[in-house]
Amino acid sequence: MKRRSLEPQLPAESAEQGLCEALLSLKNTEEMSAFLHDLCTPAELEVMVDRWRVVPHLLDGKSYREIHELTAVSITTIGRVARYLNQGNGGYLAAAVRAVRRRNAQKKVKA
Repeated sequence: MKRRSLEPQLPAESAEQGLCEALLSLKNTEEMSAFLHDLCTPAELEVMVDRWRVVPHLLDGKSYREIHELTAVSITTIGRVARYLNQGNGGYLAAAVRAVRRRNAQKKVKA
């Protein structure tokens, strides 16, 4: 974590809560994309996209090498995502389940 020369006005927990609330307030993927592009540098966004890209492959039980060949994401990143998927706070899994549900619901609407 970076060092700060001054004490922030808001505690980190409060600022994190505010960020979570801001993310939840966005209504669609277009708003979310705009927010992420404003919030993150291109490199930060690329890192998050790479991490998210490997989640479905890990849930499908593919090997790290196979995932690397399919996505070009580093083995180190794949391992990091796998560790958090298995031992993290459940965020990856919750988001993955909801993303699948959302896609399935959208497919039904279009059919």
